[in-house]
Amino acid sequence: MIDYTKKLREEKMKLFKENKVVNWHEHVWDDDDGKFDAQQSDLLVESARRAYMDVLVCSLPVSGGSPDPDVIRRKNNIIAEAVDRHPNIIKGMAFVNPGYSREAVAEIERCVNELGMIGIKLYNQYFISDPVLHPVIEKCIELDIPILEHAGKQMSLPIDQPFISDGTHFAKVAEKYPEAVIIMAHIGGGGDWQWSLKAIADCPNIYTDISGSVYDEGIIEQTVSYLGAERVLFGTDGSFSQGIGKILAANISEKDKIEILNNTRFSRYLERGAY
Repeated sequence: MIDYTKKLREEKMKLFKENKVVNWHEHVWDDDDGKFDAQQSDLLVESARRAYMDVLVCSLPVSGGSPDPDVIRRKNNIIAEAVDRHPNIIKGMAFVNPGYSREAVAEIERCVNELGMIGIKLYNQYFISDPVLHPVIEKCIELDIPILEHAGKQMSLPIDQPFISDGTHFAKVAEKYPEAVIIMAHIGGGGDWQWSLKAIADCPNIYTDISGSVYDEGIIEQTVSYLGAERVLFGTDGSFSQGIGKILAANISEKDKIEILNNTRFSRYLERGAY
């Protein structure tokens, strides 16, 4: 008996199955005791494999307050555990708090040189254009690693993330540090995404990922129109079905879809990985 549901799924997922898929925005988490949640990471990896994802680039950010260096070190050690548990699919990004400038730079060096991580993750502790970030950005340029920055253009009051970076903040950084490689996170989860796209359109070193639960009509088409597929990364940030659906339904060329699924400009980072 033919399983038509499975056959239909395989046909729809042919793009993913036949091409390399790199998910540049995912997370593994700690449990209620602050320890590595192995079960959650296993579920994430199994879900990714079922969706034909080859690589998951994961971080463990702190979304509120101003976490101190000890907290951050524990979070990054959990990412290292996830990489050790799933070395063939998970790559790590180090989370840092730029407010602790010296410690942040040292933590980046530790995570990259000792733990084999391939980039850093920043959240909403500071605007990315704040001068406090300069040592962090300069260290990433020195190590040739990308920066994934939490981003959005909030449109409702009250503003619950007063220091969330929007497109104008990214544009300022691009002007000061044209050699930096920066990813404006989750174009599909950051409020007024059209406004943000316009702000970074002329900044060739600013990229975006498509993650987030928002799947407005035309979101991928307009992103590619403004930036070109070569400046767009595939990502899900916990929203697998939305991320997959956006690509499959997008009215763009198959060549552009393949480029987004495995952005060749970022291939060199994946070659490093854990030691």
